[in-house]
Amino acid sequence: MENKTAKSGILLWIINNLRHRQLLLILSLIIGLVSGLAAVLLKNTVFYTNEFLTGRLAPETGNLIYLAFPAIGIFLTVLFSRYIIKDNFSHGVTKVLHAISRKGSVLAPHNSYSSMVGSTLTVGFGGSVGLEAPIVLTGSSIGSNLGRFLNLNYKTITLLIACGATGAIAGIFKSPIAAMIFSLEVLMLDLTMWAIIPLLISAVTGATIATLLLGQGEVFYFTLPEPFITENIPWYILLGIITGLVSYYFTWGSMRIESRLAKVSSPYHRLFYGGAILGILIFLFPPLYGEGYSTLRALLGGDASEIAAGSLIEGLRGKYYVFISFLVLILIFKVVAMAVTTGSGGVGGIFAPSLYMGGVTGFILASLINNLAFINVSERNFALVGMAGLMAGVMHAPLTAIFLIAEITGGYELFIPLIITATISYLTIMYFEPHSIYTKRLAARGELITHHKDRAVLTLMKMGPVIEKDLKTVHPDASLGDLVKTVSKSRRNIFPVTDNDNNLLGIVLLDNIRDIIFKPAQYDKIKVRELMDMPPETVSQDESMESVMRKFEDSDAWNLPVTDKGKYVGFISKSKIFSAYRKILLQFSSD
Repeated sequence: MENKTAKSGILLWIINNLRHRQLLLILSLIIGLVSGLAAVLLKNTVFYTNEFLTGRLAPETGNLIYLAFPAIGIFLTVLFSRYIIKDNFSHGVTKVLHAISRKGSVLAPHNSYSSMVGSTLTVGFGGSVGLEAPIVLTGSSIGSNLGRFLNLNYKTITLLIACGATGAIAGIFKSPIAAMIFSLEVLMLDLTMWAIIPLLISAVTGATIATLLLGQGEVFYFTLPEPFITENIPWYILLGIITGLVSYYFTWGSMRIESRLAKVSSPYHRLFYGGAILGILIFLFPPLYGEGYSTLRALLGGDASEIAAGSLIEGLRGKYYVFISFLVLILIFKVVAMAVTTGSGGVGGIFAPSLYMGGVTGFILASLINNLAFINVSERNFALVGMAGLMAGVMHAPLTAIFLIAEITGGYELFIPLIITATISYLTIMYFEPHSIYTKRLAARGELITHHKDRAVLTLMKMGPVIEKDLKTVHPDASLGDLVKTVSKSRRNIFPVTDNDNNLLGIVLLDNIRDIIFKPAQYDKIKVRELMDMPPETVSQDESMESVMRKFEDSDAWNLPVTDKGKYVGFISKSKIFSAYRKILLQFSSD
């Protein structure tokens, strides 16, 4: 009771003292602050968890305890998810997109902390995934639940979700520009120019908090060994094509492996299979342990041979083709390691794996190019640009990739090759896969909001409110006289024909019987089944609105019956849809 009274007091004060825009600015600052703190907390908990477990252990081939850590972490995550939270909170960015498109931007309160705990257990124990998607879900949940607490509308809560995601990304990477672009490009929000201001506030606040608590400096220290040379542009174009193809493998491989694991009914069997595969892969390729940022630091720092330390080829890392083959195998099996981590119950994201594979891809290509007698390129520059190329392809977010890599490495001098490679990579994967790894599942179910405003509005529309149930039904064995009585009691000109089990058999249109309803002599001679027609299309009550509109266009009808497994539910009309469409469109367009 006290909580309700306090909430009522807060709402009353806000209504009396703040305008909507003023409230948004204050909330964006608060959300950026809390999201930034959450990002710092997550980074530290994962770091100290990993230090506690492995600080006294060398990641050597024979250390079986070390190799068992990832499976233990996934096991603890599964227990936490199933028995404490009792909800699935993996695939954080996809979950946020689903909440925006299908759940009225409502995220469960536990998402404000559950993904942080889950990713700490998964990544802190060595799971081969990243922290970025979990922290995006955390920040988004903070924004969603704050907006719901204040009884704000859908559009405002969606903007607060974006503020939370922006503050979280800015906090974990200390990259405010990339964080804001991420919300616009990946969350696919259709915002007015003024609405960008709250995103900027959250981005700057999150990055500032991270800088104050973690210190200044880039996430990856990078010094430019060689300036950008215009003559190398063809090689950066080639890098874009290759990273685009690797991005396709990344998306295809991870989805395929996760779907295979999902067919295993028992979560503990999934855990066993995934943990075993992950342990074997880490045994063979130690760089697959954890996020993999140490590998990127070695590549960008010019110490690539350190990647093979503790591996089976440690004594052979000086042999060129052995080392390159080792890196190619890492590139192949990183996708497997990532997919079995999440597919078996772990919590993590694809930011870190995409950066990891991009860096390795760029280094491999540059190394092979340098093996030619007539050309020499910077392997470190290519590793950095490759990070942007793969992120652009996997996430379908070239702008996010360009600015993120420039910000976290300080590699602004390579802006031109970053743009070239990220753009080419994006165009390459778009030829094979129109949806990013985040949106592929939602798009298959017709639940994806896009920048296409018409489709976005249709995605938000629900079938329930637009189904009309005031139409009078008739039985197929009823006489014309019975039908005339029904017509006299109805305000509609369509009459669904249903049997005793409410199965839809057809429809009778008033226009088709006008010439006989005034002939009483025919009332007992003609049955309804002789007058009914089949509807041009039927609509399922759980069908997407975009699919419904396609049926209206194909059938050229104005009204269509709605069924549930053949049972009659009601009718849906274009006029009702247009009215609901206009209301949602006003929410999109207004400030």
